[in-house]
Amino acid sequence: MKIKTGAFGVMLSLGLAAGCALQKQGEPGKATAGVDKVDPFVGTGGHGHTYPGAVVPFGMVQVSPDNGTEGWDWCSGYHYSDSLIAGFSQTHLSGTGIGDLCDVSFMPQYLPDLARNPRQKFSHANESAEPGFYTVTLNNKINVALTATERVGLHQYQFPADSAKGVVLDLGFRINWDKPTETRITVVNDTLVTGMRRSTGWARKQWVYFAAVFSEPIQKTQLLDSVKTKAGKEVHGVKAKALFTFAKGPKPLLLKVGISNASTEGALQNIRQELPGWDFKRVARQARNQWAQEMGKIQASFIEPGMDTIFYSALYHTALAPSLFSDVKGQYKGFRDTVTTVPFQRYTVFSLWDTFRATHPLFTITQPDRVPDMLNSLLQGYKEHGLLPVWELSGNEANTMTGYHAVPVLADALMKGYLPEKANEIYAAMEASAAQNVRGTDFYRTYGYIPADKDGWSVTKTLEYAYDDWCIAQVAKKLNKPQDYQKYMKRAASYKALFDKQTRFMRGKNANGSWVSPFDPFHSEHGFDGIYIEGTAWQHSWIVPHDVQGLINLFGSDASFIQHLDSTFNVTSKMTGPNVSPDISGLIGQYAHGNEPSHHIAYLYNYAGKPWKTQEKVRQIMTTMYSSKPDGLAGNEDCGQMSAWYVFSAMGFYPVNPADGNYVLGSPLVTQARIEVGPNKYFEVEAKNNSTRNLYVQAVSLNGKALERSYITHQEVMQGGKLTFVMGDTPNQKWATAPAQSPPSMTGR
Repeated sequence: MKIKTGAFGVMLSLGLAAGCALQKQGEPGKATAGVDKVDPFVGTGGHGHTYPGAVVPFGMVQVSPDNGTEGWDWCSGYHYSDSLIAGFSQTHLSGTGIGDLCDVSFMPQYLPDLARNPRQKFSHANESAEPGFYTVTLNNKINVALTATERVGLHQYQFPADSAKGVVLDLGFRINWDKPTETRITVVNDTLVTGMRRSTGWARKQWVYFAAVFSEPIQKTQLLDSVKTKAGKEVHGVKAKALFTFAKGPKPLLLKVGISNASTEGALQNIRQELPGWDFKRVARQARNQWAQEMGKIQASFIEPGMDTIFYSALYHTALAPSLFSDVKGQYKGFRDTVTTVPFQRYTVFSLWDTFRATHPLFTITQPDRVPDMLNSLLQGYKEHGLLPVWELSGNEANTMTGYHAVPVLADALMKGYLPEKANEIYAAMEASAAQNVRGTDFYRTYGYIPADKDGWSVTKTLEYAYDDWCIAQVAKKLNKPQDYQKYMKRAASYKALFDKQTRFMRGKNANGSWVSPFDPFHSEHGFDGIYIEGTAWQHSWIVPHDVQGLINLFGSDASFIQHLDSTFNVTSKMTGPNVSPDISGLIGQYAHGNEPSHHIAYLYNYAGKPWKTQEKVRQIMTTMYSSKPDGLAGNEDCGQMSAWYVFSAMGFYPVNPADGNYVLGSPLVTQARIEVGPNKYFEVEAKNNSTRNLYVQAVSLNGKALERSYITHQEVMQGGKLTFVMGDTPNQKWATAPAQSPPSMTGR
């Protein structure tokens, strides 16, 4: 059990007893090694924007505390700096930059008065969490324990024995952008309450139907619309609330909350199928065992104590999103605001601008059973919306960020053997996104780049569209479409139009071909008027993952490329402009690890024959930008991407081009790692002589044979085998330095 501050002192709650039971009764041996190291509080401080509550891998329900505080650092509903809890809601986003969800909030209270602020003080000394379980004792002595199945949250409230038990259900509760538009609470009988919450926010039209079942009969009900009392058994308004009072007694009050985006019946069916009983310990133990199985997919040991907590907390965070969206009936709210039924598990929360880089490539190794349903979910979005999702949330296109990055996710998985029977359908969906006339794509096709005087974020969009088009070209080649292949390969070279050889940056260019002036590579504009989204020219000029050699050629030489790459890490971290993006964080020079566009940059040295420089920088990033504290992330977690970078990098390799099936080698933190890649099949990593001092690769072998190239392939990983690093304290300036030993690029060396 993770206890964040101090000690619990005297806590006799069943919540604590249940948590201790989990550790005693979990699966023995290797399965518990990883799960025991996970700390759900990592990222709840700083700008990580994670939540500490109970969830199972990729679950629909994320039942977690909400502070009730507005602001950017409360995008998950909770921030470690806070000392108040407003309630415990059923849905949460992990590490995003805009607040939404936090739907269907329950709060236990003494003789509650809905006219008062229900927020209660708490101390981190009386709070703990582990995978699938959360508990807190509020300062008013009410203990709350939470656990979950895939689609049902299970709450346990322990009141003092002589106190009447009160619970507030507040459908008007909201955070940041979200606001309710229609809510309903119906008291069906003395233990069953159903209802609905519709809201607008980041997800413009979000539906949540719920069914709540109490373990004891309700003695008294008070229904309100906002603060106006309503008679009867139902309240229907914008901000429906209910106060339920229960009899005194020593037993804890339990509450099951099933949700569905399609119907109340779907929410009820979720409860009937997933949580028919009331055994809190059993459910929490099952949740923990699901996480034990998930964490057991990678077994690793590290060069220093505490790194295992960082690693397994990161691996945990990669398995929170996408989250299940369809109920047990296979139903969900579609893009057209209609109930849709599918024969697969429909997922939502696709933060593709972030997760296409490393999270989805990681899934092709760790989530082979889930990847097909995730891909089908993206294709379903195309069927309903006419375009592949950009940022899909609760059956809505949030249209947040740039690129059409469902394309690399689909291309990568297809090239690795997923959904071969749907290759033509996937290709048609990709072409639809590439042919759209929104988000600047019409300018991109007309000019060969997006003019800065025609559209915002012009440089970032051009570079990202060029990469996405390279991905389409690879699928066209696989499907024997040579003309399409040539068409998209030409578009993949569009990045060249924005490279200024004088400044050696990617710059904004107007429709008449003139550069946008004056030019300041340190300038940041967070809004749509910016040329780079959430960044500066220093960070975004490197976004050519498919053709690093082509970018090197624009610089004129390896030496010039390396010099500019060194400068990125060595120049001042100061930025200019009146509206600098808050997302630019985790700075080493102008390298910004706290935001995703920088994530591949440290690995680019390998392409110019200087892999030891990658080793230096990757080690620096891993040891300074991550910790096991609540503020242990350098920026927004972003649905697993910040953590996926660490998971890959700690094992010694990373997908610079997320869709080419190659992993570029770095400097591992592990001494040993064992990755499950199939039934009784493993890919092992060994790092001999590895230590904080010995960060440089001296030699590498794959399956006992010397490896002189600075990358490995996905196929080599999935075949099983062993990758061995020999580490030392000085750079080996001869290993993997020849052009033929560099990772592949669109342009050959």
